[in-house]
Amino acid sequence: MSDQAPAEVTALAVERVQARADKDWARSDELRDAIATAGWKVIDTASGCELVAKPPFEVYASIKDLVAKPPVLPAVDLVIGLVVAGYPEDVRTCLSALASFAPQNSLIVALDCANVDGAGGVVHEFATEHPGRFVELHIDQPLTTAGWSASVTALAEINSAPLLCIMDVSTVLEGDAFTPMLEVFDDPRVAVTGWRGVNVNVEDEWRSFTDAGAGDVDAVLGYLMILRTEVARAVPPHPKAKFYRNADMEWCLAIRESGAQIAVAEGELPLRQDRHRGYHDSDPEYRDKESRKTYDRLLQRFRGKTAILHSSS
Repeated sequence: MSDQAPAEVTALAVERVQARADKDWARSDELRDAIATAGWKVIDTASGCELVAKPPFEVYASIKDLVAKPPVLPAVDLVIGLVVAGYPEDVRTCLSALASFAPQNSLIVALDCANVDGAGGVVHEFATEHPGRFVELHIDQPLTTAGWSASVTALAEINSAPLLCIMDVSTVLEGDAFTPMLEVFDDPRVAVTGWRGVNVNVEDEWRSFTDAGAGDVDAVLGYLMILRTEVARAVPPHPKAKFYRNADMEWCLAIRESGAQIAVAEGELPLRQDRHRGYHDSDPEYRDKESRKTYDRLLQRFRGKTAILHSSS
């Protein structure tokens, strides 16, 4: 039990533990709802239960629930989507920069996964302070459960804007970085642009990517990538890509295979990348296992298909 919960809420939780022991599921559900009405969430444990104060925002049970009952977003030209998986101070830095430098006719949509370390609270703070500019979405799943692909696909599915930006919270704007990137879409053949472009190293049997300059490229990295929404929906990231690493490149190659182009703007963009905690601070065993699975799948599907690369255009 939680020491912070009021005595009357704790009493309800104790009664619910007994109801569950008696297999009185109807009463158990009634008590759970009463606890929720009082502002608390009950979490069942092996020894009984724990009480956690409910956050001051709506929480979807899962990413599937979000897609099934999506919010209605205001009409804009660009939705900037971020998947938040903790690291609240990084989230604050990223969102503060977006508040200053994101295009006027854009909407920042932050998908918070499980309010890790209070990061969802930071998202709620910005959505409250900037209504109509920031939208908060919260799910009760950590990112390792929801999955990177499912989260990004959900952002595409609920998006009604013609363009969707997928951005990592480690990416921090320092000026107007979007205008030159958005101008790339003046070419109707371009489906994706972004901050950092890469090309497949065919001399290494497709086992690595090399940095690319401006113009047509094989892929852009997921630190900041902008897609035509219709393309993001028609050619989504692979559903088995639970971790981001290599999944962005796999996604881009699938888009190129569909016949669309990927291009990067000329010149240096006014932004920076802070510590990429999604890689450096994730569980190494999980990170390496999922990254390897994605890259093996990439090689099986694309290796040798040089016709899809920019050099054949």
